[in-house]
Amino acid sequence: MQENNTRETLLAADLIDGAPSAPSGENGETFTELQADVMPSLEEMLKTAELKAQEHHDAWLRAKAETENVRRRAAEDIDKARKFAVEKFANELLPVKDSLEAALANENQSAENLKAGVELTLRQLSNAFEKSRLVEISPLGEKFDPHKHQAISQIEAPDAATEPNTVLTVLQKGYSLADRLLRSAMVVVSKAKAE
Repeated sequence: MQENNTRETLLAADLIDGAPSAPSGENGETFTELQADVMPSLEEMLKTAELKAQEHHDAWLRAKAETENVRRRAAEDIDKARKFAVEKFANELLPVKDSLEAALANENQSAENLKAGVELTLRQLSNAFEKSRLVEISPLGEKFDPHKHQAISQIEAPDAATEPNTVLTVLQKGYSLADRLLRSAMVVVSKAKAE
């Protein structure tokens, strides 16, 4: 048994020193030569691993840079959208302003011509609102809705047919933009008659 341990120690020492080992293969090849044929050297494996690591690192850097570019472009787009969100609506309002200026510039107007001009201007403004999805809330005769209406006061119903919580008077119209309430309608609401 002692002899086997000594022989293995000598073989290991020969491999470390680079000297050929004593045992050989069928064709007289040494153990080191056989090992080199079967397995790639550690240096080759290390080089391959380093190349792969470098490729992965480069891919990661490219992905990181692309992510930063996408994030930066998205932030720029959001900033532009905020700046120019009202551009279309502003363009719709320009003819309204032009009409008002033209009415003020004309000195010889009768009351009827002035009224017709104001009605035309109001139609232009209503069209601009409609194109921008700005919807008027005028709930006269409707059931009171606290989500759309602001009750300023309550008065007794004028007749028995009017149910309680019915809008009797609209003091100020409300507006919503694309289903989002901008301003509640200010209303007077009916209440049940006191008995």
